[in-house]
Amino acid sequence: MAGNVKDTNYISAREASKIARFNRKVTAKLEARHASKNTPESHYLTKMHDENNVVEFDNVCTYFFTDIGTSKAVDGISFNVPKCSTVGIVGESGCGKSVTSLSLMQLLQRPSGQVVGGEIRFNMGDGKAYDVVKTPTEQMQHIRGKHISMIFQEPMTSLNPVFRIGAQIEEVLLLHNPEMTEEAAKARTIEMLEMVGIANSEGVYSMYPHELSGGMRQRAMIAIALACSPDLIIADEPTTALDVTIQAQILDLLRELKDKINSSIMLITHDLGVVAQMADYVVVMYAGRVVEKGTSDDIFHHPMHPYTIGLMKSKPVVGQKVDKLYNIKGSVPNPIDMPDYCYFRDRCDFVCDRCHGEYPPEIKVSDTHVVSCYRFFDEGEVLGYPRSVNPEDLLND
Repeated sequence: MAGNVKDTNYISAREASKIARFNRKVTAKLEARHASKNTPESHYLTKMHDENNVVEFDNVCTYFFTDIGTSKAVDGISFNVPKCSTVGIVGESGCGKSVTSLSLMQLLQRPSGQVVGGEIRFNMGDGKAYDVVKTPTEQMQHIRGKHISMIFQEPMTSLNPVFRIGAQIEEVLLLHNPEMTEEAAKARTIEMLEMVGIANSEGVYSMYPHELSGGMRQRAMIAIALACSPDLIIADEPTTALDVTIQAQILDLLRELKDKINSSIMLITHDLGVVAQMADYVVVMYAGRVVEKGTSDDIFHHPMHPYTIGLMKSKPVVGQKVDKLYNIKGSVPNPIDMPDYCYFRDRCDFVCDRCHGEYPPEIKVSDTHVVSCYRFFDEGEVLGYPRSVNPEDLLND
């Protein structure tokens, strides 16, 4: 056991040098894909499997090439976001929720962070879809803000402290609508501030971010995200820094605005209460993989994966007296050196004989409910296994 600890936490200078050389080669090759100019549209055009979805993640792998090895932050995830619906992505910190959304937005910290496999199909409408993984950066600039918008976790670090709120909202409008006059942009900005529930919209238009409270800054962030009426809003823990009263107001606002502009929401959070209140569908992630997905009713009333069951048991219940809250035993495996069996096996209370084999496949147990657990292997339909990418193979493509 002591030897294993040394293997995962210590590397020699020679090994570090080898890793650094490999990282330089592979990231240079992957970066060239993004930087290429005049890429024909046919190179990144694709077809949606279901036109009723706004985005489809199909076996997406996002890796970080670090000084101590390749970290598989997201490793073969598949799920869909249907039109005009809210999909909640839940899981503990570090499970890959935010990396999934940054992969879709092409906002990963490059060159170390790269989408190395799979397809992210985004529905552009009129029967046209783009594979975001292959879409060049130049084209993504036309999609971000106009078709996909993101509300970030901490508005104070996302808003530019040296520009007024009005100028930051106008920038999005003028970038995607070059024919718009400055007067029209200002009128639309004030309209957006009113729409997100800011009473003194003209006053806030001229203010700097530090002059606003946390809730007001988050409302300004939502105004920026919704300025161009996007098809998909990614809300990355939008209520983490807010108190409970303001949190409820922001969630009500998001729900109301989603219906008003007919868009979808991808809600990333570790707060199960928020998901229960907001989401139509829920995706549960653990250690970079989707372990269970289904409707909100499936996940909250019929959880099947041991990790989902553990999450539900960890949740405090109003009026229920307990000596101490439940916690899931053990810890998450090292992302640099993931096991070849079920990632949750060493923490699981329901281990069966099959768990000692390869990683479990996705098993469809009902029309809407899918789980990756061998306990349901004989009960449902096997959809397929998540496919990792061997980093060495990236140099041979």
